[in-house]
Amino acid sequence: MSSETDTKKSREGGLSETIRVVIHALILAMVVRVFLYQPFNIPSGSMIPTLLVGDYLFVSKFSYGYSKYSLPFSPNLFSGRIFGSEPRRGDVAVFKLPKDNTTDYIKRVIGLPGDKIQMIDGVLQINGSAIPKKRIEDFIAEDSFGNARRVVSYQETLPNGVQYEVLDLVPRGSSDNTGIYKVPEGHYFMMGDNRDNSTDSRVSSAVGYVPIENFIGRAEILFFSSGGDARFWEFWKWFGSVRLKRFFQLVD
Repeated sequence: MSSETDTKKSREGGLSETIRVVIHALILAMVVRVFLYQPFNIPSGSMIPTLLVGDYLFVSKFSYGYSKYSLPFSPNLFSGRIFGSEPRRGDVAVFKLPKDNTTDYIKRVIGLPGDKIQMIDGVLQINGSAIPKKRIEDFIAEDSFGNARRVVSYQETLPNGVQYEVLDLVPRGSSDNTGIYKVPEGHYFMMGDNRDNSTDSRVSSAVGYVPIENFIGRAEILFFSSGGDARFWEFWKWFGSVRLKRFFQLVD
């Protein structure tokens, strides 16, 4: 009888220990997600060639401090940001779309508070100065059927030295010439690297200037990438779909 009781107690102890471990793991995962790193996936091509459709990346939540949008469901616990630091020009950042404060967008920080931003003949202008734009090797894009096409690519260099590639899908496109955008205090001007296929701060009715409060974090590193419909947990779909060369690449 004593042996049966000891066995039962041992099983109950093992079950409660397993539950305790699971609860601790869930709490740790929630702390990491809320305060440190949050995973995001790329659903559109607005940041090609820097980010491709099917990329999965980690965003550092602590890079710009915390606002109510840093927390799940965006509870209105406080206003502004705490422990904040300002986004830097050239950062690739995730933010809540100002028009609804719920949709996640990812773009590059181009204009800082007080800047004047303009596009003239496809050349980015910041505060009246043209940003250096150098022609580089074409980007090879593939459609869903595997057909390849060459896309004209350039390297831009921002005033702080940050360099990145941009695409020119449509020569003399509608977004190659714009008016002057004066970035308000406390706001930022965001643009996609796929310049002719990006709804960003140039479209005031859709995105416009992004308040500092809406920033979630800075894109840091890719941890998975799939050219097909395979999500990172769907390992049975990985064959012929995953892009191994993109694993663990830094986002810049």
